[in-house]
Amino acid sequence: MNLVWKFNAALLAIFILGFALASYVSYQVLQGNAREEVLQHARIMMEAASSSRTYTNTQVKPLLETQLKYRFLPQSVPAFAATEQFNDMRKKYPDYSYKEATLNPTNPRDHAADWEVDVVNMFRQQPTRLETFGERETPEGRSMYLARPIQIKDPACLVCHSTPDAAPKTMIESYGSANGFGWKVNDIIGAQVVSVPTAVPLARANYVFKIFLVSLGAIFIFTIVMLNVMLYWFVIRRVKRLARLADEVSLGNLEAGDFRTQSHDEIGILTEALGRMKTSMVQAIKMLEG
Repeated sequence: MNLVWKFNAALLAIFILGFALASYVSYQVLQGNAREEVLQHARIMMEAASSSRTYTNTQVKPLLETQLKYRFLPQSVPAFAATEQFNDMRKKYPDYSYKEATLNPTNPRDHAADWEVDVVNMFRQQPTRLETFGERETPEGRSMYLARPIQIKDPACLVCHSTPDAAPKTMIESYGSANGFGWKVNDIIGAQVVSVPTAVPLARANYVFKIFLVSLGAIFIFTIVMLNVMLYWFVIRRVKRLARLADEVSLGNLEAGDFRTQSHDEIGILTEALGRMKTSMVQAIKMLEG
């Protein structure tokens, strides 16, 4: 195996190792960034829901106090307002969802699904935990969920949810007296759950990953071609010339040419050494002939 093949084999081995390492690291980083982007979108949605709840509770509900004495208006309930707002948004973005998943809700649509029950129970077991997130499969594709606990901190909430007798009659007329009662201060009764699809960000990350690999491969091909050109021009071509002259001299052809160079690199030093050797050989032959 000549020098060029050895050089290319070593370079190829280094490239394969570097390519594999760069591929692994870049894939993990891109996938992580895509998931972080999805999670950030979920947090923005969660904050929007919380803002809607606060707005309803502080500005809308006081305006409806008089009407609530005669007819129950779900629009005055913060959870209902936040859910309705996101249901309207889902007309344009059906893969996004928001739910106030509750174990014992007044409104049946808020009843927690099986996996949401697990999330709520996790918050109950870890009351200091303020947030959790994860991924799950849905009929629309893989989705990331973000959940925060719903905890009864304001005793005013118990007016509607302590016992059926204490609840407003208009609410009982709307939802009955079977559900949504027995809550206590500091109880974690459910979780705010935002679900965001991961397909688009992950697909974009995979596309960027492919572009990166193709670019890396193209850069390698360009680099190895240029290195081979430089290797031939600065090393192989000069070494071949030295080898040819040395071979001619070894066969007794002292007129084959001179070992001349203007370079001061290692091959230039070798050329000068061979030139001195040839000069010494010529002088030694002349002395023998004389």
